[in-house]
Amino acid sequence: MNANRVLIIAEAGVNHDGSLEKAIELVDIAAKAGADAIKFQTWITEDIATQDAPKAAYQVQNDGAQNSQYEMLKRLELSYADFRKVKKICDDKKIIFLSTPDEKKSLDFLVDELGMSMIKIGSGEITNIGFLRDVGRKNRTVILSTGMSTLEEVERAVHELRSSGAKDIRVLHCTSAYPASFEHLNLKAMITMKSALNLPIGYSDHSLGTEVSVAAVALGAQIIEKHFTYDSNAKGPDHAASLNPDELK
Repeated sequence: MNANRVLIIAEAGVNHDGSLEKAIELVDIAAKAGADAIKFQTWITEDIATQDAPKAAYQVQNDGAQNSQYEMLKRLELSYADFRKVKKICDDKKIIFLSTPDEKKSLDFLVDELGMSMIKIGSGEITNIGFLRDVGRKNRTVILSTGMSTLEEVERAVHELRSSGAKDIRVLHCTSAYPASFEHLNLKAMITMKSALNLPIGYSDHSLGTEVSVAAVALGAQIIEKHFTYDSNAKGPDHAASLNPDELK
């Protein structure tokens, strides 16, 4: 990554609604907008959620379906075969393919089979020490989101990644709300983490619009991750907190 410019990660997440065709559409949108990378999420539902796990409040509100976390995740899950196709299309369109692994099988698939050069760790894994060690052993650039965590937890996560083999670590400030209200963003947390960790910092922006991302860059963010979608009015857990194609551009 070039330290003299901001890396823009267009976060597709689960806004493909479990459809390979929509995932490919999102790649096209991100590439046309000029994003450096597009990021998805890769998981095996049975390995990360119990059958009766409830959805988060924002997921209930945004998804519009009365079902469990397991059922929602299963509906939104793309297969490894799907991701092989998405990765090839990303290569063809000259946009970096990224996906957050949520368990070790998907981590191994993304890095060892698809050759993913950067590993994005979602905020929910920051205290998952065994998984952090698995990530560190891959010896790839690591981008660590820090939503819902204390500075002590972030320091522990960085220590575990380093001691397991990760040499290049970037840390993203994040407010884990979808969308995140302006009064809860606390952008100065980036400065605190940069001082405490002596690592490059960035911002995973869940607020509405693009103004906060610009402010984050003014405060030193070298990475901006921003959710986007084909239609911010679509039903699904993250569409409402996502940029439309014109806003992404």
